[in-house]
Amino acid sequence: MKKRKTAAAKKEKRYALISVWDKTGLDKFAKELTALGFELISSGGTAEYLRNAGIKVTEVSKLTKYPHMLGGRVKTLHPIIHGGILADRTNPDHVKELKKFKINPFDLVVCNLYPFEKVISKKKFTHEEAIENIDIGGPSMVRGAAKNHKNVGVVVDPSDYGKIVDELKKNGVLSLATKESLALKAYKHTAQYDALIVSYLSGKVKEEKFPKELSLQLEKIQDLRYGENPHQQAAFYREKGAGREGELVNAKQLHGKELSFNNIVDMESAWNAANYFVEPTICIVKHNTPCGLAKAKLLVEAYKLALASDPVSAYGGIIAANRRIDEATAKEVAKLFVEVIIAPAYTPQALAILKEKANIRIIEMGMNSVNKPFKGLDYKRVSGGLLVQDADAAQLAVNEVKVVTKRQPTVAELDDLFFAWGAAKYVKSNAIVLIKDGATVGVGAGQMSRIDSVDIAVKKAGEKAKGSVLASDAFFPFSDVVEAAAKNGVTAIIQPGGAKRDQESIDLADKHKIAMVFTGRRHFRH
Repeated sequence: MKKRKTAAAKKEKRYALISVWDKTGLDKFAKELTALGFELISSGGTAEYLRNAGIKVTEVSKLTKYPHMLGGRVKTLHPIIHGGILADRTNPDHVKELKKFKINPFDLVVCNLYPFEKVISKKKFTHEEAIENIDIGGPSMVRGAAKNHKNVGVVVDPSDYGKIVDELKKNGVLSLATKESLALKAYKHTAQYDALIVSYLSGKVKEEKFPKELSLQLEKIQDLRYGENPHQQAAFYREKGAGREGELVNAKQLHGKELSFNNIVDMESAWNAANYFVEPTICIVKHNTPCGLAKAKLLVEAYKLALASDPVSAYGGIIAANRRIDEATAKEVAKLFVEVIIAPAYTPQALAILKEKANIRIIEMGMNSVNKPFKGLDYKRVSGGLLVQDADAAQLAVNEVKVVTKRQPTVAELDDLFFAWGAAKYVKSNAIVLIKDGATVGVGAGQMSRIDSVDIAVKKAGEKAKGSVLASDAFFPFSDVVEAAAKNGVTAIIQPGGAKRDQESIDLADKHKIAMVFTGRRHFRH
């Protein structure tokens, strides 16, 4: 009579292949797997780490009968390893081959990759260092396990360790739904990794600015309360590999309620506008358009001038500064209801004053972020695709402008004209900006007709329009803008030029003794 096999004898061994760079939580996870009956297979530093933690582990080299080769470049690239990862246990031919070559199939592959992103994010690193941190064996194991996910659970994220252990304790195995979810995460992991390598090498190899194929890899910074409106869900993402000084994704919130979608959009506009200028500058933004922009020797004076431009619109706005916020400026800001203040830094006294307002969001960009305009690619979403362009980072030099009228602008007018041109860059088209003594006095934004923008700017300015200068983000199709400027006391104009009727505008400016300069460049902002 044949002896009946016990349940323990029938139970097949289970194997987990572990090879990770990020060892967060690994010792606890490995101990849990061992307690659940898994035999652990590992290589190199991971095996040493597990042994030092008192965990039993078998080296990969013991299975493959090959040592680690080529300075560690070849460790897991072997049929014994990849056969165990890729074998379909529902396929009889695969099962036969496993037995023939004495390959144990893996139930779990736990793997995360060499820290390529961490290396290329350092201020100083060598090209050789970057190349050596391009993982080969890791992505091969991850992709193999993800492909064979009906048989293998692939784990790339240490934050998943706990729920995997919980499911194994409860059910003994991982469900197909769990393995599918893990496989998707694994493919995202390797896709992002490859995209970072492509991005890095693209900076080393000369290629067209707008390649035939464009891949964007984004990681979530945070969920937002809602989108532009409460019925829209939203989140804030960072481009993988981004985070250069001056970029908004580096911002640190020091105080206040969580940021909203609209807060972040307005912060970007305000920060960019303030940092376009070298002198101490304040920009106040409302609905993604500057309502007050001013420069002065002291930051507090710049704030007072910016606020005076349109105090009604400034209520509930976003304030940006291109200097450290000091106590005097903080005291003035604290008098107004403000959604967000964003600056390179804050003095301790200024921070204490602002924190007395419970809801104000205080954002710090860092002192190294000042006057570092974004020079990457600019993306605009359309249904089903993206429009891609250079960022509008161009600065205007004195030798680029051309005086086209008989009267030359005075030195003071020229200073205001350049400030007005910089301000117009950040105002929604059609944009008209009136500047007087280094501060906006009237802003006309986003109108379908340029003359309507003039009317709004003049109305906002009132008597302050007299003696101001005017900037337009695009040329004048007719001379009506010059006529309105003359009527309201504007003394100088800066605009791109290039219209068929330019001479009519020039002649009218000469008639009213208005100085006018052409930039040869426009600043549409749609």
